[in-house]
Amino acid sequence: MLRPAWLHVQRLLYLMGRRPDLLCGAIALSCALFVALRFTCSRAKDVVLPAKPPVHFFPLQSPVVDLFLGQIDYAEHLRQESEITLYFLYAPWCAQSIAAREEIEHVANNLADQVLFVAVNCWWHHGKCRKQRSFFFYPVIHLYHRSFGPIEYKGPLTAGYIEKFVRRVMSPVLYVPSMEKLKDFLFNLEPGVLGFFEFNASPQPPGYLTFFRSALHSLQKDYIDTIRFGVITCRALAKEISLSSPGSVYLHRNLNSSLVYPHQEMNFTAANICKWALDNRETLLHWIRPHGGKSLLLNNELKKGPALFMFIPFNPLAEEQPLLHEIMEVVMKYNSCTQSPQHVEREDVKPFPCCNTVVLPPWPLLSRVHNVCELCVNQSRGVSPLPVTEPHCNFVDIAAALDSFYLKEQIFLNFMSTVRGCSNFLSSYSPYFFYSACCQTVSGGRIASYQDNASSVLSSQGKDPNEKSHIVPHIEEKGQRTSSYDLTSHALTGLRCRTNKTLNMYLLDSNISWVYAERLGASSQERKFAAIIDLKEEIHYIIDQSQPLIGPTLEVFIQNFSKVYSPLRHHLASDTTLSMSGPQLITEVTSSTFRQVVLDSRKDVLLLFYTTWCGFCATLNHIFIRLTQLLATDSLIVARINIAQNDLPWEFIVDRVPTIMFFPQNRSTGLLPHALSTVQRGSRFLLGTRDPETPG
Repeated sequence: MLRPAWLHVQRLLYLMGRRPDLLCGAIALSCALFVALRFTCSRAKDVVLPAKPPVHFFPLQSPVVDLFLGQIDYAEHLRQESEITLYFLYAPWCAQSIAAREEIEHVANNLADQVLFVAVNCWWHHGKCRKQRSFFFYPVIHLYHRSFGPIEYKGPLTAGYIEKFVRRVMSPVLYVPSMEKLKDFLFNLEPGVLGFFEFNASPQPPGYLTFFRSALHSLQKDYIDTIRFGVITCRALAKEISLSSPGSVYLHRNLNSSLVYPHQEMNFTAANICKWALDNRETLLHWIRPHGGKSLLLNNELKKGPALFMFIPFNPLAEEQPLLHEIMEVVMKYNSCTQSPQHVEREDVKPFPCCNTVVLPPWPLLSRVHNVCELCVNQSRGVSPLPVTEPHCNFVDIAAALDSFYLKEQIFLNFMSTVRGCSNFLSSYSPYFFYSACCQTVSGGRIASYQDNASSVLSSQGKDPNEKSHIVPHIEEKGQRTSSYDLTSHALTGLRCRTNKTLNMYLLDSNISWVYAERLGASSQERKFAAIIDLKEEIHYIIDQSQPLIGPTLEVFIQNFSKVYSPLRHHLASDTTLSMSGPQLITEVTSSTFRQVVLDSRKDVLLLFYTTWCGFCATLNHIFIRLTQLLATDSLIVARINIAQNDLPWEFIVDRVPTIMFFPQNRSTGLLPHALSTVQRGSRFLLGTRDPETPG
């Protein structure tokens, strides 16, 4: 066995001796192969390109201290020298960090003299931030109030919301010095906790620091449905809310009985006060702020029952929110199931209407026909702990109402009806006032002959008078005579406990969540919209968008939904992005054109139900195109509908895609063809089911 191998070696050495160049080439090739294997099989650090060193994330002239090398230890040193500190922990490659950079800089420009802003690069692998802390997402915002923290901010990454939260951390407890401030504090969307402390004896009375830290704890627990904390130093003012001894803490609730912190049962600690307030708070209206990613936030709320979603343009930094106050009044009416003393007090002080009668000029061809309107001033008010007298109607209020009314005089001139109709419009001068105009056509007997030609009713603010008007869904449509300043009479009060269709109510900021409103059917340019979604019944209703989104409009919308036979119409979302420039081989159907195209009794229709995410639906496209080329005539339409973008009546809902339905002439029900997977099978099905007398 070894002899033949040795002979081969001898022969190779003999050849190399005769040809030295071959020997040198073999040696060089062996060395090159060895070097290549050495570098290829070496450790990864020898062949991986090192990361580029980080650079400044914020501009050099920015008020934000940018620790782009991840020096979290130096950030802790800086925090010791500042009362309020904000950490912006970012990754330089993160798109959300890049988008939030400008917002943080805007807030820093406004608050740089009061708050220390520190940005730390927590992605640089040599930095201490990356080594000491790990995050599942970026950016992360932490706030510190002296030694308390971190308080993580999880809200929208916009300057307004961030600044509002920073200001809450700066002043977690509000000072309530007067009765007016007390009323403003109590009538708020957020639950309120008030503490009574006397600052006469010492700058820090017993228990105040604990109460102060409990306010910071509440910001740490819940950043959406937060609790407002306030402090009262006047004994007389504290007695208005049943606080007599210093150190008492009061939790205000609008509908249920308010509570006083039980000192005997619970220790007076910051964590206990916060837990007691969170467990016993009364939240009638919830904010929903979807973060834009995949989540079950909306689904979890819809599972609780029918939901009223109200989209309003919300400014977090605005001191007054008149529309929000109106919505709160509607919500409190709806939930006032028992006539509590507090509720009775609110009813007793209901303002007397401030009204004036306006007679408009006669009709051009009918000198004896006039429109007579009753114009009333309504004021949005807050809730007070005790009855407060309302100011009487004055000349300035009614003069302002008349000015706003005459700006819309043309709209009311076109109105013609023997039944009084009402409409509401906002004041042009003050956000706290809105006006109700209830008009009726009065004549000397000639109104009857023109009654059939009158199809217009009152329009809402800003609507073109030449457009076709829509009937306002107010109680006056049925001919009932009600007070013009309280159009819904007291039917909404306690409606939650008088109906089986209980509504949960939610608020969304249309500035950041308007895409949801558009999907529900919103078309308003003012970004004010309301919709009711019933997940169990798989239906939703939208508010009349020709009316302004104010308290009375919401009341009517809620009442109509709560009726046993609701007059509201199920809204079907339709795809509005389709633009057909010319004749199409396959007709694209939407919700708005479904009945016109598919249920046309004069034609046969072959309809494909599909979605863009359905991969198998695309495999049927060539079959449909070929069938259209072979069989399409004036009496046969081949169409398709995207059911992900278009809602259909329940009788046409399909449980899978793709689904093909054939609608013969003179029939409203469809046939389901099976195994329509080839052009030949599709042709046989259509030729076999169509009417023999059908032309083509």
